[in-house]
Amino acid sequence: MTIARCMISFKPYTKFPYLDDCKYLKLRLINTSRPYSKRTVKTELQNGFQFGPLATLDEKIKSGELIHDEYQRKVVEKLQKVYDDIESYSPPESGVFSRFFKGAKRKIPKGLYIHGAVGGGKTMLMDMFYECCKTEDKRRVHFNAFMLDVHARIHEVKKTVVKSYDTTKPQPFDPIAPVARDLSNKAWLLCFDEFQVTDVGDAMILKRLFVELFNNGVVVVATSNRAPDDLYKNGLQRSNFVPFIGVLKERCEIANLDSGVDYRLKSIADKEKTYFVKTECDANKQLDIIFKLLCSQENDIIRPRTLTILGRNVTFSKTCGQVIDCTFSELCDRPLGASDYLQISRVFHTVLIRDVPQLTLKQKSPARRFITLIDTLYDNRVRVVVSSDVPHRQLFLTEQSVDQMLDENRALMDDLNIQVGSENASANIFTGEEEVFAFERTVSRLSEMQTREYWEQWERHR
Repeated sequence: MTIARCMISFKPYTKFPYLDDCKYLKLRLINTSRPYSKRTVKTELQNGFQFGPLATLDEKIKSGELIHDEYQRKVVEKLQKVYDDIESYSPPESGVFSRFFKGAKRKIPKGLYIHGAVGGGKTMLMDMFYECCKTEDKRRVHFNAFMLDVHARIHEVKKTVVKSYDTTKPQPFDPIAPVARDLSNKAWLLCFDEFQVTDVGDAMILKRLFVELFNNGVVVVATSNRAPDDLYKNGLQRSNFVPFIGVLKERCEIANLDSGVDYRLKSIADKEKTYFVKTECDANKQLDIIFKLLCSQENDIIRPRTLTILGRNVTFSKTCGQVIDCTFSELCDRPLGASDYLQISRVFHTVLIRDVPQLTLKQKSPARRFITLIDTLYDNRVRVVVSSDVPHRQLFLTEQSVDQMLDENRALMDDLNIQVGSENASANIFTGEEEVFAFERTVSRLSEMQTREYWEQWERHR
């Protein structure tokens, strides 16, 4: 039989006795029409034919798409182990039927938590692993978007709870279990990009949520700039969050990817500019030209547009089809958040951001919104054109000391009855330490977002 541009799966079968020790043999025959036979299978086995992330990495290095990086290869070897472990895995059955089989508990494969400095290739490697996995019960999502989905589901579950008419007191009910069960039923392989915890609401439910997910057979692969022990560092009520770290370490192997190379910064060598510094050119004129060119490719007119997001109307003054032209003030000086930026990334393929100022910790709220905005646009491969007062590597000034930040937030600490020297006094909400840590990631991502490769990704991503 002849095979062309396809993938064939062979299970152990009596016609192929040399496959008895194999669970599966998958041959990827791309751009070929060679005949398939038992001899072909045996030859591939003898040659050590590989499948999964390691084989894909080798192919990309051979083609020149990637360069050899020993740090990346060690992480891919761990991803290969996860890939092999889940190859024939299916999560344990849930529901009434499964109660009869409590004694036959299936082993749940360990996941992988990859952390390291910005620009090292964590997201690229996880995406490569994700594409290799053939199960349809998988989900790849930015962690911010995942937690927004979780909170929305919790809200919906709470609305379905029938109140007791026998008492006016609220009845105890934990919506985490049904939410986790619903998430697990939809996908048992969860791949999280940019695993970070900055919100106290997320921090307080993570342990309960992930214990339920893991008990339901979910396998987690995640990338993060922080090691597990540094998650939610200096967060409010962090002592209540710490048990989650133990759960994460128990169910995921930890891998560090830190080669000291930021590949995003190395790749910024394109002639076409998408980041304009006001002191170096007429930035507004350059953005006007780009906006006009993009509009010529849209089937729409230039007009204001209102997006309805979680019941709120958010209006932008200048849009055309899937292109939006707005200012930093419109995006970051208003009370917008991750859900708003996620909706923008779904509606528009290109976002022009004018008049981005140089940010300091005194502008912590706008700075945090800008970080979240860039994270969300980057994760959804949305194209970005920026005009700013300074080059992107100088966007953030972080010289302000922790003592200065505490002095400026003294009134808020007094209102919350938080004493200097207590655990909560060093929380990020007062010190801005999390913003300082995230600035580096934002700068690195802005570098990649200026490259031709990034702009060409959008078509493939969609």
